[in-house]
Amino acid sequence: MKTIKLVLVLLILSGNTSRAQSTLAEKRKAQFNLTDGVAIQGYDPVSYFTENKEVKGSSKFSARAEGILYHFSTEANKALFLKNYSKYEPAYGGWCAYAMGSSGEKVEIDPATFKIIEGKLYLFYNAFFNNTLKTWNKDEVKLKKQADANWNKFY
Repeated sequence: MKTIKLVLVLLILSGNTSRAQSTLAEKRKAQFNLTDGVAIQGYDPVSYFTENKEVKGSSKFSARAEGILYHFSTEANKALFLKNYSKYEPAYGGWCAYAMGSSGEKVEIDPATFKIIEGKLYLFYNAFFNNTLKTWNKDEVKLKKQADANWNKFY
């Protein structure tokens, strides 16, 4: 009888854990910048670190991190990501870092406009003669601090 009670308790606890993970995944999906359900417009998050450039990923090398779908250019990059996905995920859910810092808004990005700061990937809007990375670089410390605070309001 004790064994049955223990099994029931474990089943109940695992169900609650599963629901909590599902809720976290849904919250992340609602906050992240996704294009057709994929982060970074399908670009490989690991390539920014290993090749110092944006590289388009492929759906044949895809993986999820707490509900967020990523594409990779190689199986090796996918494996690196899965070992420590938080290292490779973009800051601010993949939204423009400058916009998050200057106004707290979620603004689209250009995957080719990025910067790695203290081991973290930051993405920026760059279109119509407006490269926000250049503006970010002029006051990075202040903008990063504001972006961190603004992102915490969302997530």
